[in-house]
Amino acid sequence: MGAFLKARRAQLSPGEVGLASRGEPRRVLGLRREEVARLAVISTDYYTRLEQGRVQASAAVLDALSQVLRLDGDQREYILTLAGKTALPAVGRGARQEVEPQMLYLLNGFTLTAGFVIEGSRTAARRVDRRTR
Repeated sequence: MGAFLKARRAQLSPGEVGLASRGEPRRVLGLRREEVARLAVISTDYYTRLEQGRVQASAAVLDALSQVLRLDGDQREYILTLAGKTALPAVGRGARQEVEPQMLYLLNGFTLTAGFVIEGSRTAARRVDRRTR
């Protein structure tokens, strides 16, 4: 898995993942380990150990890395298979899920700020109020 992660991060530029360029020359082709770790919200040390094969990542960490590294469906399945994990259920990618009426009432009461509902540990918005559309 480490070789795959390293090769994939070498294919992406900082600009492709929304990182600003500092204008200084880069010694590394593509993304640095620190940049991938920061975008995946994991420590640089953990990502380094994962790339070196010294730790086993959870499906949630692999899902976050899949998003950061812009993996397609086949690539995502590949790293999950390498790690012996199964895919997490797709949130926000399938059928629309409704928000409970009590939460909708609370959301609609926000008058000075935007509001949204996040399900579980994933950051896919399930319902966004009218000010954020």
